[in-house]
Amino acid sequence: MFNKLLFQKVDNSSLIIFRIFFGILISLECFGAITTGWVKRNLIDPKYNFPFIDFEWLQPLPGSGMYFYYILMGILGLFIAFGFKYKASIITFTILWTATYLMQKTAYNNHYYLLILISFLMCFSPAHRSNSIDVKIKPELGTNSMYSYIKWVIVLQLFIVYAYASVAKMYGDWLDFSMIKVLMQPKKDYVLVGDVLQQPWVHTFIGTAGILFDLLIIPALLWKPTRKAAFLISIFFHLFNSFIFQIGIFPYLALAFSVFFFEPETIRSIFFKSKEPFTSFNKIVVPNYKNNLLLLIWIYFIVQLLLPVRHYVIEDNVLWTEEGHRMSWRMMLRSRVGKGNFKIVDKNTGQIIKIIPKNYLTTSQERKVFAYPDFTWQFAQYLKMDFESKNIDVAVYLDDSLISINGKPFEPFLDSTTDLAAEPWKRLQHHTWILPSNFEADTN
Repeated sequence: MFNKLLFQKVDNSSLIIFRIFFGILISLECFGAITTGWVKRNLIDPKYNFPFIDFEWLQPLPGSGMYFYYILMGILGLFIAFGFKYKASIITFTILWTATYLMQKTAYNNHYYLLILISFLMCFSPAHRSNSIDVKIKPELGTNSMYSYIKWVIVLQLFIVYAYASVAKMYGDWLDFSMIKVLMQPKKDYVLVGDVLQQPWVHTFIGTAGILFDLLIIPALLWKPTRKAAFLISIFFHLFNSFIFQIGIFPYLALAFSVFFFEPETIRSIFFKSKEPFTSFNKIVVPNYKNNLLLLIWIYFIVQLLLPVRHYVIEDNVLWTEEGHRMSWRMMLRSRVGKGNFKIVDKNTGQIIKIIPKNYLTTSQERKVFAYPDFTWQFAQYLKMDFESKNIDVAVYLDDSLISINGKPFEPFLDSTTDLAAEPWKRLQHHTWILPSNFEADTN
C-alpha cells in the first residue's frame, strides 16, 4: 500500500503543465518587480536593507546590479517554462530567489517563502522530461510518467500551508471580524466595491470563508465529488484576493497547483491534446534509493511541521512579540503601528543625541523599526556601527516606545532602559526588553 502510494508510476502531465505555469509566473514576478519599482524601493534605494538576522553577509549588488539580478531570474523563469537546461535553471533560480529573500525583509511576504519551498522541491522533480527543449535536444530523456510521490510531496506541502493558515486565524481579532475591518479600511476608495467592503456582513463572510477555505480546500480538491466545486470556489477566492489585496503572482500560482488534483488523463487531454496510450500507468517501481529518499522526505516535512509552531515554545504572545511569526503561514493576521524616539548616548562623554530615523531609512523601513522588535534591534546595531566608524562608542535606546495592534489603543512596547545595541539576539527565546503583553492566553 505504501509503495503504491509513493512509487506507482503515473502520468506526468500535471507536473509538466505546472512547470510551464510556474516558469511563466516567476518570470512575470521578477520582471514585474523591476517595472513596478519594487526592486528600486527595497533593494537599491535603502542605505541598509534589514536582512534576515544571521544573513547580514547577503547584500544587494551595488549600483544597478539588482536590476540585472532580477532580469537573470526572469530569464531563468522562461528557461524553466520551456524546459531548457531545466536542472541548471531551476537550481540557479532557487539559489538566487532564496538569496534575495534573505537579504531584505522590509517587504516580507509569506508567498515569497512559499516560492522558495516550491522551487526547492522542483529541483528534484523530472519536470523537464516531456514537452521541453531538453527532450528535443536529447530525446532519450523523454517520458510520460513520473513517481507518484512527486505529486504527494507538493500536495502535502500545500496542505500544511493552508491548514496552518486556517488555524492561525482562529484568534480573537479574526473571530470577531475586527481584523477584517482593519484589512478593508484601506480599500474604501476601490471602484464599485469600496463601500461594500466596509459592510459588517461582508467582514463576517470574509472572516468565516477565510477560515473554512484554508481548512477545507485541499481535502475538497482531493475528493472527486467535491473537486469541481472546490476548483470554482478556489478561482473566486484567489481572484478576489488578487483584486483586493494585489499580492502579485500568488493567487495565480495557487490556481496553478490545481492541476495536481485532477486526473492526469484530463490534464493531458486539455493541455497537450494527446491521446497516446500511457503504457506504464499503475506500474509500481520501487527505486533502489527508496530509504534515502524517505529519510529526506521525513526530515523535510518534520521541519515544515515544527517551524510554524515554534512560537508556542517562546514566552508571551506571538501577535505581540513577533517572535516566531515569519515562515509560519500567519497570513493577514495583524496590522502594527509603532512609535517612539531613538536616543544615542555617548558612553565616554554622556552626550545624548536624538536620532531622526528618516535620515537613515526609507518610509516603509521607518514604520517597521518602531513596530517590529527585530527591526528595532537591527537598527540599533546599525546605529552603533555607524557611530563606531566615527570612533564613538554609544548605547542605543528607544524612548516612549508604543504599539497599536489591529487598530487598538497604543500600549507601551519596548523597555526604554535597555541598551538595544548591547543586547544579543536570541533565535528561539523571548527577549525580555519586549514588555509583557496584555493579551488573553487563548489568543497565542
